[in-house]
Amino acid sequence: MKFRMVHNNFNVLDLEKSLKFYADAFDMHEVRRIEPEDGSFIIVYLSDGNSAHQLELTWLRDRTEAYDLGDDEFHLAFTVDDFAAAHARHEKMGCICYENPAMGIYFCEDPDHYWLEVIPEKRS
Repeated sequence: MKFRMVHNNFNVLDLEKSLKFYADAFDMHEVRRIEPEDGSFIIVYLSDGNSAHQLELTWLRDRTEAYDLGDDEFHLAFTVDDFAAAHARHEKMGCICYENPAMGIYFCEDPDHYWLEVIPEKRS
């Protein structure tokens, strides 16, 4: 028996804003969408085009309040081949929420306040 991770889910309040953020910040693009006829939710799967793992964004029509993310003790991590260029992009976007120079990493925050770790490829 073999298990393989295929995706993580983030619930979002503004799907279009989140789609734009992930495209601009991490070059992610939509690969699949689920929309029921009643319009009660939309699920969009995003890919980075480099790995099999996907990010599932779920929008719920009736949700109006921000999601409680607890103590923000979970995150997704991305490696990048040009750490300086990624840092410059995210700095320009204003989405860097925490930096740890001693470890050589930083975190971005998406529109719903989920944290995304950025790691230089050679450190992963």
